[in-house]
Amino acid sequence: MKKIISLSLLVFSSLYASEIELAPISVESTTLTEVAQNAQTSADVAEALSDSVPAIDMNRRSGIANDVFIRGQKRDNISVEVDGTKVYGACPNRMDPPVSHILASQINTIEVIEGPYDVTTYGNLSGGLKITTKKPTKELQGKINIGFGAWNYKKFGATVSGGNDLIRVLVTASTQSSDQYHDGNGDNLAQQVKKKAITGNQYQAQYENMQAYKKNSMMAKAFVTTAKNQELRLSVTANRSDNVMYPNSPMDAIYDDSNIYSIAYNIDNIFDKYKNINLEYYYSDVDHPMSTEYRISALTAANNKTNHMWTTMQGVKLKNSFDINTYKLLVGVDGSRRTWRGEYVNNVSGAILGNSIDHALTKNSALFTKIEKSYGALHVKVGARYDHSTVGDDNNAHQSNTYNGLGANIFTSYALSAQNKLFVGVGQAYRVPDGRELYFLKGGLLGTPTLDQTRNTEVDAGFETDNDLFKLKLKGFYSKLHNYIYINANKTSQIFENIDATIYGAELSSSYYINDDITLDVGASYKRGKKDHALSGQTNTNLADIVPLEGTIALNYEYANNSIATIDTKMRKRWNKVDDENGEQVLAGWAVLNAKVKHAVNKKFDFTLGVNNMLNKTYAQSNTYIDLTLVTTGDGEKLLLNEPGRYFYTNLDFKF
Repeated sequence: MKKIISLSLLVFSSLYASEIELAPISVESTTLTEVAQNAQTSADVAEALSDSVPAIDMNRRSGIANDVFIRGQKRDNISVEVDGTKVYGACPNRMDPPVSHILASQINTIEVIEGPYDVTTYGNLSGGLKITTKKPTKELQGKINIGFGAWNYKKFGATVSGGNDLIRVLVTASTQSSDQYHDGNGDNLAQQVKKKAITGNQYQAQYENMQAYKKNSMMAKAFVTTAKNQELRLSVTANRSDNVMYPNSPMDAIYDDSNIYSIAYNIDNIFDKYKNINLEYYYSDVDHPMSTEYRISALTAANNKTNHMWTTMQGVKLKNSFDINTYKLLVGVDGSRRTWRGEYVNNVSGAILGNSIDHALTKNSALFTKIEKSYGALHVKVGARYDHSTVGDDNNAHQSNTYNGLGANIFTSYALSAQNKLFVGVGQAYRVPDGRELYFLKGGLLGTPTLDQTRNTEVDAGFETDNDLFKLKLKGFYSKLHNYIYINANKTSQIFENIDATIYGAELSSSYYINDDITLDVGASYKRGKKDHALSGQTNTNLADIVPLEGTIALNYEYANNSIATIDTKMRKRWNKVDDENGEQVLAGWAVLNAKVKHAVNKKFDFTLGVNNMLNKTYAQSNTYIDLTLVTTGDGEKLLLNEPGRYFYTNLDFKF
């Protein structure tokens, strides 16, 4: 029973403690298992991740489709890959971050890479997410999931899978919707805006009580056995979101439609030393119009407008795996092509007002390799990746850029004993500027076409122990960022700059086994970010998006087989080391209390009852760095968005 508890509750129970079950983790990454089975309160992947891994924080954008930071890094500084497919959003204001294009209910596992240690994925500068969705099974099986919560939250999902020796098929579909959540003061999203924002950004009266979002998604897969140890894998995922409110942004999403397609051919055990070859082609597209039409500003025809964004991403990846004597070797090639464009349209006249991103085209080709070997108690992994990238304006309105980068890393672990392990890693990785940073247009050129690529040089070290009394992992990191891409609020054009900066910190996750049925989990995370020098015209050297010290204490009681009661508190220190010259504000410290019971009635049915923010605390966890376009309050600050207040929910799972 101790093993069961430790697997499900090891790494950082937090706001929704034990929502995600954790597998035994490697020292350079954390793998979350059974994501779909344990996503009880929402299908939002960002919430599930931030509630489970110390290195991850969530950036609240709405009631759904929220964004993630890994150690204070976001956007293109971290990579998101779904079943080997590189995923991007279309919105420059992060209304549709990559993790929003896959639902927690579709996911089997998520590997969280902390640092520049994944050479197989394009753009893995400071970390990344490798998401693996559900696979079709040969046995006929299915699951129905029903969820309800405060503010009229409703979720329905169904999955069926089955097949034979020739073909296995899986289909999963879900729908979820919610009215606007209320903060601890009792204000819904529109009321938060009405109380603080300038008049033009407030909602028109007929939209003040509109639904916060509706999201439908479907995923289908077919795995076909073509020969012994050979398999053709086909997958398609479609997401359709409608009328998603983004209250502290000046626009809302009218809809957000995305499609992800992939086709892969996999061969195992080609011969004794050649273990696997995998060739995959993928394609994704996003169609995302965001509009002012629900706001008071739209009552003036000239301000009733849409920024309609589109992006596509397609690529090919070939991986070869070998076991040569005692070495494990991976060799691969990677190529991709991303398009990104947008245009402003007047909703009244239909007139096109100009481009927002002028047909940006990013091409990448790469070679990568990784080798690992054990020398007694010492285990060594070495990786390298060479990237050649070009980023250009396909309309030739601005200069094109070519970038080359050679990243490499070494990660070692040493077993002091059967229970204790030391580890240390050193790595370097690159990422190139994206179309927004180079070519974004809004009444003029806000992008900076001359930006250099960013380089991260990082050291990670730590200690891990696992014994009969407790399990503990302590990890520290130091990241040196060269040509880090940052916004200077003093500028009115070409606002992006390359700067040098440093981020360092530590993460703790531990579980203490009080007895066979009760586990105490304690987790903490600390980060500090500094610019080497203040930006031109400024004096502040604090780096934005660096969340202060936060921690969690959770008590878990397994009162019956597969039935667990949890009470936990998550706390954060006052956020006072901010970049106020670039939009951030000092945020008060806070603590929230949550409780949950997950009860297994039998092997076919279980239900969950829970309450989050039990004491109805009013607080904000996301800051207001001007990397996001946010509405302005009456006192000239950017509008902070409060988190949900007291939230009751229930979840029902039926298996057959």
